[in-house]
Parts: sequence; C-alpha cells; structure tokens
Amino acid sequence: MNMFELKGQTAIVTGAATGIGEAIARRLAAAGAIIAVADRDFSGATRMAGSLGGASFAVEVDVSQGRSVRLAVEAVLARAGQIDILVNNAGIAGRAAPLWELTDEDWDGVIAVNATGVFQFCRAVVPHMRQRSYGRIVNIASIAGKEGNPRMAPYSASKAAVIALTKSLGKELATEGICVNAVAPAVVRTQILEQLTPEQVTYMTDRIPMKRTAKPEEVAAVVHFLASRDCSFVTGQCYDVSGGRATY
Repeated sequence: MNMFELKGQTAIVTGAATGIGEAIARRLAAAGAIIAVADRDFSGATRMAGSLGGASFAVEVDVSQGRSVRLAVEAVLARAGQIDILVNNAGIAGRAAPLWELTDEDWDGVIAVNATGVFQFCRAVVPHMRQRSYGRIVNIASIAGKEGNPRMAPYSASKAAVIALTKSLGKELATEGICVNAVAPAVVRTQILEQLTPEQVTYMTDRIPMKRTAKPEEVAAVVHFLASRDCSFVTGQCYDVSGGRATY
C-alpha cells in the first residue's frame, strides 16, 4: 500500500495556479487525487489543471466573496460528485507599512482574502463533508500568525485568525470523521515575496535557524499527510514549516 494514497478522492486547492498552492496541487495529484484548481486567475488555473493531467480541472473563484465561493463549490460537486479534501491556500501579503500608515482598504483587503476566504470555503464545504462523515481540511497559515511581523499587521492578524479558526472548527467536527489542521510556513520563495520589500524578506529569513527560505514542495509534503486518511487522530493542530524559527 502506498503511504498517504489519495486515489479516488477530490481535493479543492485554492490559489493553486502558482506558488505554494501549485506545489500542493501537484503533490496531491501525484498521490492520486483529482484536483479542483481554484483561483481567481482562471487562465492560470486552466493551464495548471491541464499540466496535472487526469481528471483535474480549473474553477474560477474569488475567495473573499461568499457567492463566488458557493458557486465554485457547487461546480466542483457537479463535476466530481464529492469533495474529500479542502486546502485553503489563497492569500495575499498586503502593503508593507507601519500600522499607523495603513488605510481601511489595506486592512480590509488582506482580511477578506486571508481570513474571510478560509471561513467562506469551510462554511461552504463542511455540510457536504458532514453528510459523508469524512473530510480533511488544511488551512495555510503562517509563522507571522504566531509571532507577528512588523510592518505586516493585517497579514499577521489574518494568519492568527486562520490558526484560531482551525482550532475551533477542528473541535466542532472532531467526532464526525473530519480533521481540520493548519500549516504555518516561515518565508517561502514564491511570487508573494514580490509584494514585500527586500528589507522585509531579509528580516524574516534572518530569523530562520536554517538560514534559508522554504521551498513550496516542503510545505506541500506536510499538507499531503494532513490531507490523507493517515491523518486520523490529528485535528485542530498547527504544524510549523519554519526551518526552526517557531518558538511554540
């Protein structure tokens, strides 16, 4: 038997056209899952899904909008018939600035995608998982949600919300065959770093004992376990992928 096999399962991975989401989608597809590549960049999602082969497909979605999320979930169910795995990966860094220089729009935009988006997708998918008494939800948080990065207050707060939401929902679903966990990476070498200043990237990298950024594939490896049936007695947890940075 192959460890962490996902054959016959369908996974939604948000923000999967590029970056960490792409790496997660490729890892889960290689384990046998059908991937719904969910992204607001539909052309990118279509190219990504095509590169996976098999029955994987693209879904256009704006995770910050409840109606868009509901329609996306309905589209996945109509096409695949089931949702076994949800990976809430879509996220934005937002503008790097001290809190007193941030606008309402700076705050609201990051919270809408990073925190509300996770809430929207969980709310839309959980009823289906409860009907089947099975599911795996993996939310991509961040070390910033534990430690708080300066000049990144909205991002740090949004990722702290993801960790707390994960723990709350994990407890709510603990007896229903549904495991809910989070992964908290340190800085990962993806396109999201383009939204930050070199000083911000240096600040984060210097605090990693391994003295390097993570690879998207290293995050995907942890997500793979949490998305599998082997993750059967682990829920409400936050797994760090931090190169030793995390202190708790």
